[in-house]
Formats: sequence, C-alpha cells, structure tokens
Amino acid sequence: MMKILFAASEAVPFMKTGGLADVTGSLPGYFDKKHFDVRIIMPKYLCMDEKWKAQLRFVCHFYVNLSWRRQYVGIFETVQNGITYYFVDNEFYFAGDKPYHNIYEDVEKFAFFSKAVLEALPYLDFWPDVIHCHDWQTGLVPVFLRTFYGDQRCYSNIRTVFSVHNLKFQGRFSLPAVIDITGLPEQIFSSDKLESYGEANYLKGGVVYADAVTTVSPTYAREIMTPEGGEGLDGLMRAREGSLYGILNGIDIREYDPQTDAYLANHYNETNHTEGKGLNKLKLQKLLGLPVDKDVFLLGMVSRMTDQKGFDLIAYVMDELMSTERLQLVVAGTGEARYEEMLRYFAEKYPQKIHVTIGYSEELAHRIYGSCDAFLMPSLFEPCGLSQLMSLRYGTVPIVRETGGLKDTVMPYNEYEQTGTGFSFANYNAHEMLGVLRYAMRVYYTQRKCWNGIAERAMREDFSWKKSAEMYARLYEDIVGRP
Repeated sequence: MMKILFAASEAVPFMKTGGLADVTGSLPGYFDKKHFDVRIIMPKYLCMDEKWKAQLRFVCHFYVNLSWRRQYVGIFETVQNGITYYFVDNEFYFAGDKPYHNIYEDVEKFAFFSKAVLEALPYLDFWPDVIHCHDWQTGLVPVFLRTFYGDQRCYSNIRTVFSVHNLKFQGRFSLPAVIDITGLPEQIFSSDKLESYGEANYLKGGVVYADAVTTVSPTYAREIMTPEGGEGLDGLMRAREGSLYGILNGIDIREYDPQTDAYLANHYNETNHTEGKGLNKLKLQKLLGLPVDKDVFLLGMVSRMTDQKGFDLIAYVMDELMSTERLQLVVAGTGEARYEEMLRYFAEKYPQKIHVTIGYSEELAHRIYGSCDAFLMPSLFEPCGLSQLMSLRYGTVPIVRETGGLKDTVMPYNEYEQTGTGFSFANYNAHEMLGVLRYAMRVYYTQRKCWNGIAERAMREDFSWKKSAEMYARLYEDIVGRP
C-alpha cells in the first residue's frame, strides 16, 4: 500500500479561508483505500472551532531545531470520514484569531511547520512514500528534506509533490531573515534555487526541490509558463515543464448535491430543476428583501471581492446594466474595502435589484447556488475556480471569462448545435462581459427551453474528485518508481 501525506496550512472541516482547504480536505477521501493510505498534517490553530479541538487526541511531543532556536512541537490526531488528520501544536506560532497574520510572523511560522512535518514522521510511525505539499506555506518541506535529511535512510526514499494553487501568493521574505530563521546554507539562496528578485521565496523553493510540480487546471499550467501569467516565475516554470502537471480540481459532490443539500428548502435534479430552483428562488428573494418574482433573471456571485475576481469590470458597467436590464443581483463575500464599499453603494442605489452580503455564510452560499438562474465569474485569472463547479452542479448557468480552470470547465453555449454548459467571454473587458450577460439574458427570456437545456447539461457534468484522484495516483506511482 502506498502511503501519502498531505501537508497543508488548512483543510476542511477544521480550518478554511479559501479553496485550498476544500481541496486538501476533500481529495484524500477519493483515493482507492485498498491501494493508498492518505493522511493530512496541518497546524493546530488556537482559533480552530472548539468542537474540533475537543476531538483531538494527544500523540506525543518533541523539539525541533530551527536555526539557533529550539522549539516545542506537540502532535495531535483525529479521524474524520476514515481519513487520519495530524495537527502540529505550538501556541507561540499558531495562536491568534486567524491562521495567517503578517509576513513577520508567517515567515517563521511556516518554516517551523515545514520542519516539524518532517521531524514528526518517526513519532507517527508513518513513513510516507510521497509528501504532497500545498502552496507556499509548505514550500520549505522539499527544501528541508533534500538539504538536511536526504542522506538519512528513512528519509532518502521519500518523494515530494508540490502543488501551486495560486502563483500570485509566493511567500516572499527578506533573505537575511529567512537565512537566520531556517538555518539553511547560504549557498542555496541563489537565483536558481530560493532567491527571487532579491528576496527568499518559499514557493520557488518548493517548485525547485520537489520531484513533481502540479497546479490546479491544465490551462493554468500553460498560463504560468508565460510572462503574462507567470508572476515573475515563468522562466522557472518553463524549466520544469517536463514535470509540471495541470490536474483539475474537483468538488465534494456529497456536500454539493441539490438532491440532498440541507440548506435548500426544495431539492431537485436535472429532470425537475426548473420547479425546484424556482421555489428556492422565491424563498431567497423573500429572505433578502428583493421583489419576489419567479420570472426575473436572478444572477449570483459568491466570491472574494478583489481585482482577481473581476470586480473592477462589474463596477465599470453596473449603472448601465441596472438601468437597462430586467434582473436581480445577489452577491456574498468579503475582500478589498474599495469593492465592499462599491457594492454597498450600488445596493443602496438599486435596492430593488441588488442585495449584497459582506461576509461569508455557508448556508447563504448554498442557497445562492441552488436558487439563482446564473452565476457570474469574470476573473482576471483563475487557477481553477470552485464556484463555477458548484454552480454547474446546481444547474446555475455559469457566465465566466475564458481563463485558467474556467476555460477548462465551462463549455460555451452554441445556439446552432445546442451544446454547451454556460457562457464565456475571452478578453478582460467590461463591455465584452456586459455583452455576454445580455446574450445570456436574451436566451433566458426568449428561449427558455434552450436555457433549461444548458442547465440540464451543466448538471450532468462530473466534476467529482474521482477523476482527479486517479490522475494524482498515477503521478505518485510514477515518481515513486523513478530511480
């Protein structure tokens, strides 16, 4: 049986700030348990919900040397849905009201976590064949493994996979600070290893030292090898092209299922979705104080409110859209203050058409997926995207920009062939987005049978983790089999 250890800074259900947690918490459950023993290790944050902390069992404690520091490590464990989770405890690093704080704390926090992951292995009696590291917070795991432990028998056969979930976030810190904190030899802080534009770069370390590098969609894997999408590391990504894999993310289809979703008042499937979604729409409109109208085009967004997600495009055409079109817009999320204020302004200006919730609610998110007619994602870039997968699952027709995983997962509607699962536009342009929105609404209002066909095809798409898990399994087997 092959042993796999996921190392991540967050995983559902224990800690979630974004899509990373959905991936690391969901994917392990889809491997064939006859052939793979997949476990997860993550920090034990003080801000974790008490109901989860109460389920943890203390395993052991030990100390790690982090340069000149000698730091306590506690290990706790629990089992959820047949998956073993390990937690690294140290309240000096993992206290506070949120998992990430600022660069001055996080530079040392995640260097400590990366080293603790490796030094925990003898105490866990679990020697993985592969450590699968996720994003910059675990970028030093492959670096430490090869630099400090590679000549030790138990460590020498461990292979590493490093997954880039979003190349924009790289963990870039002061070179002297990282040298002092990690105790790594100065000669590896060079332009071909950990140094990047005068700084130490944790993500670059993971990319350079891992046996294989993955990212979360095939299109994004191609995009990060270009100057436009490479965030300054496109040369490195091209150098690793032979061992760079784009493996599409999935969703947990048990959690996101319109036939059983506990947050929905009315359940439905692809054969009765018009009735079920229609009833849910009326309830959502009433809940949010919008005019109750089963026929109006209801457009949803659940998103971080940032430049990446296309909110500047929305701001540019909002007045034009709201003054000329018959629709309602429901938005939920948090993000940059300027976009939160922009949305509040428009919600006050068009109270009969727009409702904005600043904050995240799992219940409201599910209701938006299960009630809206369409879902908008006009992203500047999108490594994979999960919201469009959820909207497809619920028959909420996605309207997206053709980038990254959005291009890989949403097939544009073709009115002549009656194919497609959504609508898309190519250029990052506000009026191109507006044109596609208007086209989608025209189909909705004048060709309802065609619209229903789009929703039915969307619901029949399979974006479960099963296919992705099979691709990761082949990758693990490949790198373990290498000499």
